[in-house]
Amino acid sequence: MNTGVTQLLSDPERKFNAKELAALAAYFRVVMFDTLHDRGTGHWGGAASSAELTTSLYFNRMNIKTDESKWEDRDRLILSKGHASMNLYTILANRGFFPTEELATFRKLDSRLQGHPCMKKLPGVDMSTGALGHGISIGLGMAMAAKVTNRSFWTYVLVGEGCLNEGQSWEAIMSAAKFKPKNFVLMVDYNKVQLDGTEEEIMPLGSLSDKLKSFGWNVCPHAYDGNNTEDVLSSYDWMDQDDVWPKAVIYDTIKGKGISFTEGKSSWHGAVIDDDSYAKGIVELKKDLQNKEAVL
Repeated sequence: MNTGVTQLLSDPERKFNAKELAALAAYFRVVMFDTLHDRGTGHWGGAASSAELTTSLYFNRMNIKTDESKWEDRDRLILSKGHASMNLYTILANRGFFPTEELATFRKLDSRLQGHPCMKKLPGVDMSTGALGHGISIGLGMAMAAKVTNRSFWTYVLVGEGCLNEGQSWEAIMSAAKFKPKNFVLMVDYNKVQLDGTEEEIMPLGSLSDKLKSFGWNVCPHAYDGNNTEDVLSSYDWMDQDDVWPKAVIYDTIKGKGISFTEGKSSWHGAVIDDDSYAKGIVELKKDLQNKEAVL
């Protein structure tokens, strides 16, 4: 591990600033790319696009206890795009929920690190996910539970645009607008690329912001750059501005972020990282990490 990141992770409980979060996200991409290559499995594209979003949540925003993963007043994250599990696992391990050495067991038989997150096996996973579309419904249920029990925890649901192709998502979006639970936030990892094509090719969403507004949501005034930690932190400022719920934040991101030949490519949604791609890609990822550590 690099010295700069080593120093940061020696105290994971504190609130990290934008430059520190950027360095951590760059490091986590290296870990993810290494692990996926070693394990001979895929889903690099969506894991890479959400790195800054999840890093910022767990190392700046969320109120959690790593030694009490089922603490009732903890903030929750529902990873609706459960195929990006390698991203969540890397974050949880480095945050202290389980040993980082366990990442090497990803998708092995009897591993707690399944292809899709399982709440019954791994501490820190708030809900088992994988089937696109049910994440918003689950998050709404949690937020409603907080409302009726007078708890103040936040519930975040991280979706890709693929989740929003599902009818159940829009049923939940309608229900949330009706019941208006406090501290309920929909975060859209809007990389605009899916398994076998772009959003425009598969199912165009049109103006997502206008759609969510028409369904009665409090939507961010503009899309934030989800791969820029300063912009991600600015989105938190917007989340805290008023008491109008539910809230939706759209983040423009890049599928396969960090490697020139994987960025924006549907072929890297779930492709296995072969040796040649690994040898070329890891150089770019380590260069980015080096650059981000240099400004700490």
